[in-house]
Amino acid sequence: MAIAAIAVYDWPESWPDLLPFLLKLIGDQTSMNGVHGGLRCLALLSGDLDDTMIPTLVPVLFPCLYTIVSSSQTYNKYLRTKALSVVYACTSMLGAMSGVYQVETNVLMEPMLKPWLDQFSFILEHPVQPEDTDDWSIRMEVLKCLNQFVQNFPSFNESLFMVIVGPLWQTFVSSLSVYTRSSIEGTEDPYEGSYDSDGAEKSLDSFVIQLFEFLLTIVGSTKFVQVVANNIADLVYYTIAFLQVTEQQVHTWSMDANQFVADEDDVTYSCRVSGALLLEEVATCCGGDGIDAIINAASKRFSESQQEKAAGSVVWWRMKEATLFALASLSEQLLEAEVSGLTKVSIGNLLEQMITEDMGIGVHEYPFLYARMFISVAKFSSVMSGGILEHFLLAAMKTIGMDVPPAVKVGACRALSQLLPEAKKNTIEPQMMGLLSSLTDLLHRASDETLHLVLETLQAAIKAGHESSASAEPIISPIILNMWVFHISDPFICIDAIEVLEAIKNTPGCFLPLASRILPYIGPVLNKPQQQPNGLVAGSLDLLTMLLKNAPTDVVKAAYDVCFDAIIRIVLESDDHSEMQNATECLASFVSGGRQELLFWGSDSGFTMRSLLDAASRLLDPDLESSGSLFVGSYILQLILHLPSQMGQHIQNLIVALVRRMQSASIEGLRSSLLLIFARLIHLSAPNVEQFINLLMTIPAEGYQNAFVYVMSEWTKQQGEIQGAYQIKVTTSALALLLSTRHPELTNINVQGHLIKSISGITTRSKAKSAPDQWTIVPLPAKILALLADALIEIQEQVRDAEDEDSDWEEIHGDMDSDKDLLSSAAATPFGRSGYEHLEAMAKAYNENQEDEDEDNILSVTDPLNELNLANYLTDFLSKFSQSDRQLFENLCQCLTRAEQDAIKIALN
Repeated sequence: MAIAAIAVYDWPESWPDLLPFLLKLIGDQTSMNGVHGGLRCLALLSGDLDDTMIPTLVPVLFPCLYTIVSSSQTYNKYLRTKALSVVYACTSMLGAMSGVYQVETNVLMEPMLKPWLDQFSFILEHPVQPEDTDDWSIRMEVLKCLNQFVQNFPSFNESLFMVIVGPLWQTFVSSLSVYTRSSIEGTEDPYEGSYDSDGAEKSLDSFVIQLFEFLLTIVGSTKFVQVVANNIADLVYYTIAFLQVTEQQVHTWSMDANQFVADEDDVTYSCRVSGALLLEEVATCCGGDGIDAIINAASKRFSESQQEKAAGSVVWWRMKEATLFALASLSEQLLEAEVSGLTKVSIGNLLEQMITEDMGIGVHEYPFLYARMFISVAKFSSVMSGGILEHFLLAAMKTIGMDVPPAVKVGACRALSQLLPEAKKNTIEPQMMGLLSSLTDLLHRASDETLHLVLETLQAAIKAGHESSASAEPIISPIILNMWVFHISDPFICIDAIEVLEAIKNTPGCFLPLASRILPYIGPVLNKPQQQPNGLVAGSLDLLTMLLKNAPTDVVKAAYDVCFDAIIRIVLESDDHSEMQNATECLASFVSGGRQELLFWGSDSGFTMRSLLDAASRLLDPDLESSGSLFVGSYILQLILHLPSQMGQHIQNLIVALVRRMQSASIEGLRSSLLLIFARLIHLSAPNVEQFINLLMTIPAEGYQNAFVYVMSEWTKQQGEIQGAYQIKVTTSALALLLSTRHPELTNINVQGHLIKSISGITTRSKAKSAPDQWTIVPLPAKILALLADALIEIQEQVRDAEDEDSDWEEIHGDMDSDKDLLSSAAATPFGRSGYEHLEAMAKAYNENQEDEDEDNILSVTDPLNELNLANYLTDFLSKFSQSDRQLFENLCQCLTRAEQDAIKIALN
C-alpha cells in the first residue's frame, strides 16, 4: 500500500527503477512472498495507469503475467487471479485508448490474443467447483478480461472466439448446479458478501453476475451473436433457472417487505436482475427467434415445475415463480412481438394456463409465487381474458385487508395500481370502501419503499373510486396530511402524498372540503416561516400550488386571504432557494387563477399590484443566485398575460431587469425561461413588432451594442435547447415575426452559426482550453431562417416516428441535388399526399410528442398561443415571406445546410 501510494506521485518520472524491480520480483519463482507482494503492488498500481504508460508497459509486463497464469503447478489460484486482475486493468485502459488509437492497440494486442485465449479456455473448461472461492475468483477475472477483448479489439474475431465457446458453456452449465445447491437450496456455502484481503468480492453471486455480463456482451455483439445463435434456446432455458428465489432472499423478504420492494424495483444488483437483463438482450437482438426461445423455455420450465409439484417436491414453486418473473421482466418486448405477429405461441394463452393452474394454492405456503402471479397478471393485462382479470382484481382488493405475508400484499398493490384504472365501475364499487379503508390502515404499518407503493395504490384507488372516494375523504385526507408533515424531509414520500391529495381534490365534491383542511394548517406555517422545521415552508408552498391548480375562484380567494401576504414576504426575505422557487410558482398560480379580480381582493388594489411587482423585482435582481430565480419566467409570463394593462406601464423597466438577470444567470434553464418572456412580448407587440425592436435598441446591455443585439445572440444560441411544446411554439413563431419585419437592424447583427468540426480524437481538458469549439458567423436573418427550418425538420422527424413509414420528405431527397433556385424546385416537386393532410399529420405528431413534457404545465393552457398549429404557421409564414421578397429569401437560403434547404422546399409545397 505504501509503495503504491508513493508510486501514484513518483512513478515513472521520479522512480524509473520501480517497474523493473517489480517485474524481477514476480519473475523469481524461488520467492513466492516476492511474487505475492509484487503482484499485489502491481494490482494496486494498475488502477492509475494512463495512456502514456500502457503501450510501453504491456509488451514487458504481459509475458511475466502470462508465465504466472499458465503455470498452475507453480502458482496457486490466488496469485494467478491477481495476475489476471492486472491484465484486466491494462486491457481496460487499452480499450479506452482504442477509440483514438485503434490501429496501434490492435497491433499491440493481436500477437497476444491466441496464447491468452488458450489459457482462458484451460481455466474455464473444468466444471465449476462448489465452495471454492478461489476457483470462482479466477474465472471471474477471466470473464472480465474476455469482456474487454470482445468489446475493444477488432482482431478478436469469430475463429478466435470459437476457442472459448465450449469452455465458456461448460462453466455456464456447471455453475448452475453449484448455484442451485449453494444459493437457491442453501445446502452449501455461497460465501455471500465474502471478500479477499484486498477488498475484492469473491462470492458465488458476484461470479455468476460477471458470467451474465459477459454473455450479455456476446449477445449484444452483431459479430458474435451469430456464433451462439444455435444455442440460444439452451441459453435462455438455463438462464431462467438462475432466476429462482434463493434461500437467503426467502429469509430476507419474509422478514423485510421493504427489501422485497427494493429488489423488485431493480435497486439492488443480483443474479435475478442480471439474468433478466440477459433475457432482455436476447429478446432485443435475436428478433423472432429470441422471442420464441424465451416462450418455449418458459413453457418447458413451467411443465417441469408442475411435474415437481405432482412428485411432492416442497420447492416446486421456485421454478414457476422464476418463469413468471422472466416473462414479466420482458412484458414490453413480448407484448410488442405478439402485436407484430413475431410469436408462434400466444403469450396470453401461456400466461393464463400458468396462472389458472395454481389459482387455488395456499397464500401462506407460497407467498412469493402468489405475489408473482398478481404482478404477472397486471403486466400482461392487455392479453388476458376478462374473467381472469376480474378474478385477480377482486382477489387483490380482498388481499389488502387480509392477514397474509407482506410479499403477497406487495404483489396485490402492484396489481391494483395497474388494473384499477381500467376496471369496470360496477365490478369494483361494492369492494371500494373496504379497499380504501384497508389501504389507509396499511399506511400506518408501511415504511420507506412499501410506503411509496401503498401511496401509489391509494392514488389509483381514489381515482377509480368515484362516490366511495368522496365518502372516504374525511378519513383519508387528515391521515395523508399528517403523513406528509411527518415525512416532510423525504421528497419522494412528499410527492407521493401530494399526488394522493390531488387525486382527492379532483374527485367530484372533494375540492372545498380538502381546501378547508389544508388552508388552516398551512396559513400559520407560511406566516411564521422562521419557526418551522426544515422543509415545511417549501413543502407547504408546494401543497398550496397543487391546491390552486384548476381551482375555482372562491378557493383561490380563500387561499389569497390566508396566505398571499405571507408568500410575498417569503419571496422578498427568504434566502432558501427551495422556498423562493416554490413561492414563485405559488404566485404564478395566484395570478393565473385570480387574474384581474386578484387586484380587488385586498383592501388596496394598488398595494396588491405593488406587491406582485416587488416580488418580480427581487426575483430579477442580477445579484441573486440563479437557483433562487429559477421559476421567475413562469411568474412574469402570468403577469403579462393576465394583467397586461397594469404591466404595460412598466414594460421598459421590465426589459431592463430581464436583460440584467439574463446576463448574470448561471443556469441555462433560467435564461431559456426569460427568452420565452421576450418571445411573448414580441407577440403582444404585434402588429407593431418594429416598435418593440426599437425599444430594445434603446436599452443598454453590458458587453453588447444594445439589448436587442444581446437578446438575439443569446436566443439564437439557446433556441435548439428550449423544451416543451408551448415554449417551442411561442419562441419559434416569435422568431418568424421578427424576420417578417425586415427591420434594418436585423442585417447589422451577426450571430453564431454552425459548429466547425475540430481535429479528430478525444477532447481532453487541455485540448479544449487550447482549441475551444469554433463556430461560423452568420447574419441574424439567415440564422433565424435556419432555426425555423430546424423546427420543421424536428416536426417531420416526429411524423416519421409516428407513422413509421417512408414519408414525403424522404421521397423528395433524391431529387434535390442540383437545384439552386429554391422556389422553382419546390414548385416542380410532386407529392403523394395533399399539403393539408401533411400539415395535419405534422401538427398531430408534434403535439403528441410534446404532451408528456407539458401535461403539468397548466399555466400555459390559458394562453391562446398554446393552440397554435406550428407546422401550419411556419408553412404559411415561409410561403408569404418567399413571395414578398424573393431575392432576399434566395440569398438567405444560400446560408442554410442541405437538410434545412430541403425542409423549406417541402414546406413551400
